[in-house]
Amino acid sequence: MDKMIPCETRKGFALIVTLSVLSVMIALTGVLLSYLDKARGDAARTKALIQANVYYVDMQNTLKKLGKNKQSVMEQLYAYPMPINSPKGEFTLTIKCRPLANGININWLGLDNNQSMLPFYTAAQQVFDDIVQAYNIQDAQRLQELLLEEIGGQKKWVQKEQCRLAQKNGIISREQFERIMMQYRFEADDEKAEDVPWEKFFVFDAGFKQADGNYLSAELVALLFDLDVAWVQENWRPGETMLQSFVQSNGADYAKYEKLFSKGFMDEAECEVQYPYEDRSFTFAFTQSGGEIKYFEFENK
Repeated sequence: MDKMIPCETRKGFALIVTLSVLSVMIALTGVLLSYLDKARGDAARTKALIQANVYYVDMQNTLKKLGKNKQSVMEQLYAYPMPINSPKGEFTLTIKCRPLANGININWLGLDNNQSMLPFYTAAQQVFDDIVQAYNIQDAQRLQELLLEEIGGQKKWVQKEQCRLAQKNGIISREQFERIMMQYRFEADDEKAEDVPWEKFFVFDAGFKQADGNYLSAELVALLFDLDVAWVQENWRPGETMLQSFVQSNGADYAKYEKLFSKGFMDEAECEVQYPYEDRSFTFAFTQSGGEIKYFEFENK
């Protein structure tokens, strides 16, 4: 005779089944909600990207129309972020910019055989050598070889027509420079190279023929003109102090590197615009170079 299953056991089994089903449903609901949130986020990002393109086109047109006022406007944007609001509050955004030609061009290291550009090469080599000494770079010769290979310089061990990036006209971006440094660290096992604030001394764009002397870092001013770095850091104000008067008033030889510095405004800048959209913050960036506005990049934060 078959045994009877107690009613309590059946109820317990049914409860277990019910809880299992509920657990699966809750898990599926969580997955569906996460997909829904992602879809909403993607939709918001797409709309924000469209809005960013509208702002970008408007800024292109506005900046091109500034004419003689361009320098004063850019100097203000270098000094502090500028909020822009529509009269009726339809939109609000903040724009800030930084000068790009505010250092020694790393590509000038490849000008050692060009007599007309000797001051440019001398400055670049001096900065490089001082960095090597100050930060105890282990294999400076190999690091410079790697840089010259990218630049397509005149050294005997680099044939310009065989340079891997000769068609790219030298080092043209910070990202390219970082790849060179990664290769050097891999070959030399030298972590000290990571400690160097390279951006305080060099810029990474082969198109820059001169530097904007009034926006150099205090560290670079002190290095080039043999001044006490602590004193320069305390007294130098990029964009507020004129390099020539600052150097000469401190008894240094400005004429040695005078050719390096532009006598007029250099329209070379990177700008970032931040704006709200549907309770989120978005940014886009662009570059101004030689009167052209280009290299639009969008990112949500």
